[in-house]
Amino acid sequence: MLSTGALRAHLLAARLAGPVATSREESLRSYRLFAARDPRVTLGLDPEWDWSERDLIALMADKCGVSDDPRHTVGPDVIDPERTLSGLVAFADRLGEVAARRGAVLFGTGHPHRLLGFYGELADALSAAGCLVLTPAQGRCVDITTRFGVRTYNLDYAGRVALVREPGARGPGSGTGAHTHSPLPVRAVLDSLAECGGPLPELVVGDHGWVCGAGQLGIEAIGLADTDDPALFVGEAEGQVSVAVPLDDAVRSDYYRPITRYVLNRACLSQ
Repeated sequence: MLSTGALRAHLLAARLAGPVATSREESLRSYRLFAARDPRVTLGLDPEWDWSERDLIALMADKCGVSDDPRHTVGPDVIDPERTLSGLVAFADRLGEVAARRGAVLFGTGHPHRLLGFYGELADALSAAGCLVLTPAQGRCVDITTRFGVRTYNLDYAGRVALVREPGARGPGSGTGAHTHSPLPVRAVLDSLAECGGPLPELVVGDHGWVCGAGQLGIEAIGLADTDDPALFVGEAEGQVSVAVPLDDAVRSDYYRPITRYVLNRACLSQ
């Protein structure tokens, strides 16, 4: 098993934690937009509390380890690796509990170019443990507002992980997909399950709108989030999101492999 010390060293070396590629400017912009309830950063969450920019800085300092000084406005953001490790333990424990019950699980990502392998291995391990890994609504169209206007995307699965593709993108099952923060894909998936009378997921695993959109609808959700994604940490603070793990969500895909091994071992899902 990968030791905690070895994983901590990897988090820092790969810049998954410590000084990360996300800038302080990007994070502060997201906090301002979240405070204004901009749907581009609320990710499907409808916060119960009022959150000012200063409140969000304090929350993110507590959850991620970023600077709590609002006068700190430039440079790379920082994630405390100890907070990442604590989040991964909680994340793995939730996976292990669902696996022990052989519960139904849904995986979805708005970061398919980076995180598809991470979620894919977790989904395969849960399936091997007897869980029902859900893959409904394949091919369904979802209209998502982007900076270029409203665009239509298609729901698809790469392995057992949901994602969206632009029309005309590579065929079903391939690893390419579109980057999105939208909660509309997970809503479409859950609507499809309700329409066909299939089981709803006991747990949704993913990022961005997949986590916040599910959590807002009362379905347990866990996921990964960067310092410019305050919605997941607000959801965790308010109780809509079970676990939000702070780490850089856009490094090279192979840098997540040690995290995958650690989570699977912690969850007793290693094959």
